[in-house]
Amino acid sequence: MDKRLNPYAIILRPLVTEKSTALSLANKYIFEVDMRANKPQIKSAVEKAFSVTVTGVNVLVMKGKKRGNRRLGRRETYGNDWKKAVVTLAPADKIELFEGV
Repeated sequence: MDKRLNPYAIILRPLVTEKSTALSLANKYIFEVDMRANKPQIKSAVEKAFSVTVTGVNVLVMKGKKRGNRRLGRRETYGNDWKKAVVTLAPADKIELFEGV
């Protein structure tokens, strides 16, 4: 496994929710990122992909949802864990992808 991930493979998708739309007013944007990516890699990937200046990155690992039904004799299983990154931009920068949502 290569230690350096491709910058365009680090950002999997933007997360567009009510909370992320509200945070975009404060220059914070939320992305689903690769589980192997760390903060410096996420920062460089966002800067390269959107041509902006990143001032901060916060990372959260979201646990998979519980699946299955005990009453039917099935074991409870869990979905896959995934990583979420909250990226703070410099005051002058914006990501147009989130504008007008």
